[in-house]
Parts: sequence; C-alpha cells; structure tokens
Amino acid sequence: MLKKIFKYILIAGIFWFIIHSLYITYDGLTDARQKADLAVVFGNKVNEDGTLSPRLKARLDKSIELYQKKQVRNILVSGGLGKEGYWEGTEMKKYLIKNKIPPTSILVDNFGDNTEKTVLNTIKAADSLKYSTLISVSQFYHQTRIKKLFREHHFKNIESSSPKYFETRDLYSVFREFFAYYL
Repeated sequence: MLKKIFKYILIAGIFWFIIHSLYITYDGLTDARQKADLAVVFGNKVNEDGTLSPRLKARLDKSIELYQKKQVRNILVSGGLGKEGYWEGTEMKKYLIKNKIPPTSILVDNFGDNTEKTVLNTIKAADSLKYSTLISVSQFYHQTRIKKLFREHHFKNIESSSPKYFETRDLYSVFREFFAYYL
C-alpha cells in the first residue's frame, strides 16, 4: 500500500514538474507588447577579458530593440561584481552607450547580484522616479520567477521580454527554475 502511494505521489510530482516547465517556457517566450516606463535588464557574466557573455549581450540587444521601438523610455541594467573583477551594471551601460542609447536613458544598479536584489533595487528606483510600468529582460526560463518576485513585493505592472538566444544549458536552467520558483 505504501509503495502504491509513493508511486502516485511520484507520478503527480513528475506531471507537476512538466506542467510548470511548459508554463514557464510559454510565459517566458511571450513578449510584452505594451509600452513601459523602464526595461530592467538582469545581469549575467562578463568575461575575464571584459567582453560580455553571449547571453548577456542578447539581453542587452533585446533592451536596445525595446528602446528603439519606443516601447520603453529608459533602461535599468543590474548586476553585481563578478569573480572576473567587473561590475556587470557598468559594463552593460558601456555596451548600451556603444549602441547609441543615450547615457541619460540608462540607470545602473551594481548591487543587484541576485534576482531578488535586482527586483528590490528596481522597485526602489521605480518608486523614486515615479515609474509605474516595467518590462523585465532576461532569458525565457527566468521570467516567471522574476514577475512573481515583483508581485510579491507589491509591484504589479510587470511584463517581460526575452531575447531569442538559446543554448543547451537552458534545459538545466528550466529544471533549476522549477525549484527556485518555490523557494
């Protein structure tokens, strides 16, 4: 009897994992179409030579696209000090400026060294600047948790937009996000 109960719990857990993973994939690949005050670009690795990882570059390119389409008025770049010795936010701003985004349209958060810190720092900046709408820019698998964190901290007007950049490690990342979502 106990073995049968365990089997049903295991099957239910597997189904829940599959349903949740499909949902975060769908949610993350559904791009925001409305305008917002601010795009929030979540940081990622800056290489030892100071170049941006392809994943981070794709995120920034997506924010540039949103800005050029006049879908956002400003861009906030957020990250921490990587083990490579670079402040992610500062390096992201340099990339945006090289790609013709005016420095006055870029906000930098160099203390967003994890997802929740970026969310909290963004909410503080949005409150002080009277911004009421945001678009999160990160990989597709990250977006559902990002939006959940914003809403848990009472910021409701959050949408997302993800770059069309995929890599094999995304399979692991979807798996990881399942557990991170519930922690």
